[in-house]
Amino acid sequence: MSDKEKVLLPLFDDFLLYIKTQNYSEETVYNYERDLETFNQYLSNLPDASPTSFKRVNKMVINQYKAYLASQDRLTSIKKEKGVVKLSSYSMNRMLSSLRSYLKYLVDVDYPIPVSAEAVKLVKTEKKHAKVAEFDQLVKLIEAPLVLEKDKKVGLRNHVMLEVLFSTGMRISELCKLKRSDIDGTGRIFIMGKGKKERFVYLTPRAANYLERYLELRKDNLQGLFIPYRGSNSQKSDKKISTNYLQSKIKEYREKLRINVPTSAHSLRHGFATYLAEQGASPAAIQVLLGHESLNTTTKYVHSSDKFAEETHHKYHPLKQ
Repeated sequence: MSDKEKVLLPLFDDFLLYIKTQNYSEETVYNYERDLETFNQYLSNLPDASPTSFKRVNKMVINQYKAYLASQDRLTSIKKEKGVVKLSSYSMNRMLSSLRSYLKYLVDVDYPIPVSAEAVKLVKTEKKHAKVAEFDQLVKLIEAPLVLEKDKKVGLRNHVMLEVLFSTGMRISELCKLKRSDIDGTGRIFIMGKGKKERFVYLTPRAANYLERYLELRKDNLQGLFIPYRGSNSQKSDKKISTNYLQSKIKEYREKLRINVPTSAHSLRHGFATYLAEQGASPAAIQVLLGHESLNTTTKYVHSSDKFAEETHHKYHPLKQ
């Protein structure tokens, strides 16, 4: 933010420093900063904006801000360009929650606030019927790099990344940060997950076999588990595959395979939970594997496929005959 913009949100840098001391991940701190920059930007662009605009925030301004977030006139926090994609209710609520946390911090340090955190009401979220691609489609997606990539080394690496995602149910950010030392000889992987929570996830024999083949082809001593093969920085010790690269590749494979259910790295995590549940795995065990604090969060991930729901209906309905 420019010097003019900074003065609109008091103790902004202090707040970011505070959440860093609370052991939040770098990604979470970045999200807080980005979300609050959007609010700051909104205040800066008001017709009567001034360094004291924050003091004039009231419930009406908050409601207008919510309308701004929902509109196409919203400016992105980084490039200051109009938002091309409409924010989902979940994204809006994350940004509003960041504002609430900031207001609560100001109260904690005895800084006078113009409006209470409770006045920042979240928006109603849309009910989604979460879809997971059929199992055979997920398998085709996981194996797609071996067929679609011209460079066989890239094909094997990308295939193994998808195998590990679906084998373990880990997050894409966790996958891209993996080091060779995180995996032991039994296929168990140590994860430092979201919120710096530690857990173990497990490779299937199939995934472990492909991973072993991939590592045998590696002719380097780099510690990163999944590394780029091209570019001037490809042999740097700390270089790793970016999450954006893998997401774009998954999208490319899905389109070429004509899988019509929206599928991403997160979909493989959903699929992991869904198909484990369909095989009879306990929700509590799935909760541990996913690294969730609450079982309620896990149940949102375990969405039975339409096919499984249909089979259950036909099998158990009391008036089926």
